[in-house]
Amino acid sequence: MNVYDSARMADVLAPLGYRPVDEPDGADMVILNTCHIREKAAEKVFSELGRLRRMKDRKAEAEDGRMILAVAGCVAQAEGEEIVARAPFVDMVFGPQTYHTLPEMVAKASRAAGSVLNTDFPAESKFDFLPEETASQGVSAFLAVQEGCDKFCTFCVVPYTRGAEFSRPAAQILVEAKRLVAGGTREINLLGQNVNAWHGDGPDGSSWALGRLIRELAEIDGLERIRYTTSHPRDMADDLIRAHAEVPQLMPYLHLPVQAGSDRILAAMNRKHTADDYRRLVDRLRTAKPDLAMSGDFIVGFPGESDADFAATLKLVSDIGYAQAYSFKYSSRPGTPAAVDGGQLPEDVKEARLSALQQLLNAQQVAFNHGFIGRSVPVLFDRIGRRNGQLLGRSPWMQSVHAEANERLLGRIVEVRVDAALANSMAGTVATGEFTTASFPRNPSFPPAQPLEASA
Repeated sequence: MNVYDSARMADVLAPLGYRPVDEPDGADMVILNTCHIREKAAEKVFSELGRLRRMKDRKAEAEDGRMILAVAGCVAQAEGEEIVARAPFVDMVFGPQTYHTLPEMVAKASRAAGSVLNTDFPAESKFDFLPEETASQGVSAFLAVQEGCDKFCTFCVVPYTRGAEFSRPAAQILVEAKRLVAGGTREINLLGQNVNAWHGDGPDGSSWALGRLIRELAEIDGLERIRYTTSHPRDMADDLIRAHAEVPQLMPYLHLPVQAGSDRILAAMNRKHTADDYRRLVDRLRTAKPDLAMSGDFIVGFPGESDADFAATLKLVSDIGYAQAYSFKYSSRPGTPAAVDGGQLPEDVKEARLSALQQLLNAQQVAFNHGFIGRSVPVLFDRIGRRNGQLLGRSPWMQSVHAEANERLLGRIVEVRVDAALANSMAGTVATGEFTTASFPRNPSFPPAQPLEASA
C-alpha cells in the first residue's frame, strides 16, 4: 500500500515540477512514507530523520536551495505531534488520507517557519482528487481498491491510522486499471487492508464484491495477471472462491493471514474465526483451485500465549503447508487493547518461538520451491537482474525466478525450466515458447507444499 501511495504522491507533485530521484542527498524534497504496524518500523523514522537533517543542512549551507522534509503515512498519522516536537526541522507531517492536498501543504511549508501538520480524516475520499493521469508503474503494478479496517484486532493500529473501511467505486478502479495496461502494465495487484472486504458501487448502480470486480478486470485486453492482497478469512465470499477456479488471469496464490493456531489466542486477538474455520476455508479454496499456493501471517508471543497455544500454531502450519509466510514477534502498539494486557511475554520466549516457527515455515517454502525443479513454469519478466544478461520475474505462484534472457523479453510471459531452487528464489533456463493467459496450465501437477517431519 505504501508503494502505491508513494507513486500517487509523485503524480500529485508532478504538476509542481517535482520528479522522483534515486538518492535523497541534494533532493529538493524528501518524503518518508511510513508504516506503524511494527514498533521497529516506527523507531526507524527518527533514526532516518537524523540522517536527513544533515543533508538538509548541507543543502542550505551550500546555497543550493532548500530541502523540504516530510513524514507521511501511518507513523505520521499516529505520532504527528510527537514528530513535530522531537524533530521541528521537519517541514510537513501528514497522514495517508491527506496526500492529495500536497500542493497546498507544499505552499504552506514554503511560507511557514514551523511544521505543517495534517492528520485529518477528510470526509471526501482522496481518490476523488488524485490526478487521472498516473505515472507508469511498469510491467507489474499496484492498484488500491480498498482502505481502512473495521475488524479491530486487538494487536493492530490500522483502524486508527487508516480509518474505517472504504471501497472505491468499480468504475474508478476499472478506469485506472485500463490506464495502467495502456502504459505497459501486464499484472495488477489489487490492494486493501482488507481487500476481500471490498464492496464498491458498480456502473449499473448495484453493489459489486471482489469476485465480480476481478471478472471485469479480466476482460481488459492486455491484462495477463491479477492478484490481490491482503485478505481476511472472514471476508472470503463464495463468488471470490469460484473466481479462483474460473478466471485464468487470477493467479493461483493467496495471502490469507491467520495469525495464530490457538482458538484461545485468536479470540483474544478478536479475529472472529477459529483455527478449524481457517482449515475448512483453505480446503474449500484448494478444492476450487488445487494448485493454489498459500501464504500467511503469524504473530508469536501474543500476551498470554502458552506453550500449548504455540504448539497449536505449529500444528496448523503443518496441516496447511505454506508456500510463503511472514512471521513476527508480537509488538506492542500504543493505543491498542493488547498493549495494556497484563500477560506480556519475555523477549527471550518470543525469540525462541519465532525461531521455531520460522524453521518450520522455511522448510515448507524450500520444499514447495524444490517441487518445481525440472518443470517449466510461465514467468512474467518484470525487471533486469543484478548480472548482465539476467532478467527477473515471478511465476504464477509468486516465486521470484531469474534466468539468462534477452531484454526484449521484459514484459512478456515466457516458459522457463526451473534448474535450481532456494527458499526465496528459483533459477531457470528460458525454454522455447511464450505463454499468454489462454495457455496457462490450469492445474500443473507439481507437489504441493508439505510439512517436513524433521522440522515439526
